[in-house]
Amino acid sequence: MAAIVETTVETLSSLERRLSMSVPVDEVERQYGERLRQIARNTKMAGFRPGKVPMKLVARQYGPQVRSEVIGDELQKRFSDAIKGANLKVAGNPRIESVTKEGAVAENDKVFEFNATFEVYPEVTTGDLSAVTIEKPVAAVGDSEVEKTLEILRKQRTTFAAAQGRAAQKGDKLTIDFEGKIDGATFQGGAAKGFVFTLGEGRMLPEFEAAAEGLSAGQMKSFELKFPDDYHGKDVAGKTATFEVTVNLVEEPSLPALDAEFAKALGVQDGDLDKMRADIRANVEREVAKRIRNRTKAQALQALHDSTPIELPKALVDMEAQNMVKQARTDLEARGLKVEQLPFDPSAFESGAKRRVALGLIIGELAKKEGLQPKPDQIRKLIEEQAQSYESPAEVVKWFYMQPQRLTEMEGLALEDNVVNWVLSKAKVVDKAIAFDELMGSGT
Repeated sequence: MAAIVETTVETLSSLERRLSMSVPVDEVERQYGERLRQIARNTKMAGFRPGKVPMKLVARQYGPQVRSEVIGDELQKRFSDAIKGANLKVAGNPRIESVTKEGAVAENDKVFEFNATFEVYPEVTTGDLSAVTIEKPVAAVGDSEVEKTLEILRKQRTTFAAAQGRAAQKGDKLTIDFEGKIDGATFQGGAAKGFVFTLGEGRMLPEFEAAAEGLSAGQMKSFELKFPDDYHGKDVAGKTATFEVTVNLVEEPSLPALDAEFAKALGVQDGDLDKMRADIRANVEREVAKRIRNRTKAQALQALHDSTPIELPKALVDMEAQNMVKQARTDLEARGLKVEQLPFDPSAFESGAKRRVALGLIIGELAKKEGLQPKPDQIRKLIEEQAQSYESPAEVVKWFYMQPQRLTEMEGLALEDNVVNWVLSKAKVVDKAIAFDELMGSGT
C-alpha cells in the first residue's frame, strides 16, 4: 500500500510560500517498473530481438531518465493538488529542491521529500481616482492641416536631378568623398567614398554641412571641425579633426506637381484632386483621433498605476524583463542589425517590466470586478478601424481573424479601452487645446 502523504504550506513573506511535499518511494518504484516494461516492449539493441532486451540492460540505458520523469510527474500532481486545495494562485514557476539527498534513501525510507518555493499573486485594490485630473487633447483638422499633410506627402515623393551651373544649397542631395584626420591619422569612420546626404536634414554635424554648402560638383575643400564633447563617438569626442571633402555630384530636389498623376499615386484611381483631399482629410482625422486616444489612454493608465500601490511577484517581473529583452532583439534584427554579440542586461528593463506587470494585474482585476471584458462586436469594430488605413480593409479583417496571436492582441487592446473608459468615468476629465503640429510631431 502506498504511503499516505501530507503536504504543508509555509508563508515566507507576503507573497512567497514554501510547500513541503513527499513522493512515496513504493509509488515511484511501481510507476518506474511499469514505464520500463513499456519501453522494453519496443527497445531495439544489437544482439537481441525487438522486445527481448533484458530488463537489466533497459534499466541501465533508460532508468535514470525514467525515474526522474516519474518523480517529476508525481511532484507536479501533488503540487497542483496542494495549491488547488489551499486556493493559491501561483505567480511564475516554482523552484523545487530535494530535501532528501540523492542516493541517501535507505531501504526502510518510505518517501522522497521536496520543497517547492513560489510566489502568489497579490491582492489588488484599486485606488481612489476622484481627485485625478486627466487632460484630453483637442485638435481641429481644417483646410490648413490638410494642406500641410499634402505638402509632407509631396516631399516624401521628392525626386532629384543634377543641378546645372550652381553651387550646393539647403535641400540639395550631395554625393561626396571625404577623409578626416586627427593628429595626422585617419580615424575610424572618418573616411568614405560616394557618401550621400541631403543638406539641411541634420544627418551630418552643422559645421560639416556648412563647409559643404556652396560647393559645386568637382570642387574640393579642406576645413577643421571640432567634435562636440558629448559626441556619441567617444574616441573623437571633444577633439579637432581636419577634413578634406570632394563634391562629386550636386542634385536639386523637385516636388511632384499637384495633378491627376499625383492623386493616382495616392490611390485615387480617377485622379480627382477633390477626392484626394477628402481622403487625406479622412486619414488625418483618423490619425488625430488615434493620437488623442493614445495620449488620453497613457494618462488614464498612469493614473490607475499611481493610485494603486501593489507588491509585485519578482518571478513575473523577471519574466516580463526577459520578454522585453527578446522583443528588443527582434526589433533590432527586423532592422537588419546583428544582435548576437550585443549585451542585453534584463535589469535595464526592470523599471518598464514592473510597470507592465503592475498594469497587467490591475487591469485583470478590474476586468473581473467591473465586468470590463470586451464583447466580440467591440473587438470586430476595433479591427475594422485599424483595417481602414489599408488598401483592402476586408482582407485585413480576414487576416486578423486567421491569426490567433493577432486576435489576442486586439482583445487586449479592446480590454485596455474599456479600462480607460472606466478610469475616465471616475476621474475629472478636462479638454485641453493642442496645436496640430505638436500632436502630429509627438509620434504618439
